[in-house]
Amino acid sequence: MRLYTQMPELVGATTWLNSKPLTMQMLLGKPTIIHFWSVSCTLCKTVMPTLNHFRQQYDELINVIAVHMPRGNEDLDIQKISAQAEQHAITQPIFIDNELLLSDAFQNRFVPAYYVFDSNGKLRHYQAGEGGIKLLEKRVNRIIRES
Repeated sequence: MRLYTQMPELVGATTWLNSKPLTMQMLLGKPTIIHFWSVSCTLCKTVMPTLNHFRQQYDELINVIAVHMPRGNEDLDIQKISAQAEQHAITQPIFIDNELLLSDAFQNRFVPAYYVFDSNGKLRHYQAGEGGIKLLEKRVNRIIRES
């Protein structure tokens, strides 16, 4: 996705965990982080406590949505995803993307990956991989101040 493009609609979930289905329209009005992860991604599990702390710190100011993006057939088991989410305290809404429809809409190929949208739903920041939770926090703070 290119910066300043509109957030794709949140359609195509195999199921939702921790929430009823959400729409892009429901997220407008607050900055939103869409976080892609996978049960087979060791790095995703390593950074999850930091992301959870970040989510709790900004709870009233931002939306956080997790998207489970399978990296292979072993990642398609909803019960396994649910168990991993519970084990790693992923309490935000989780979009299960077993058919990769949302991943394709985002043009996302990596986990972990973070997409930060402003309160109008425009992409303002993207990053993938381990580094940069501090950079993510700086970008989110800037977007919150602008909102």
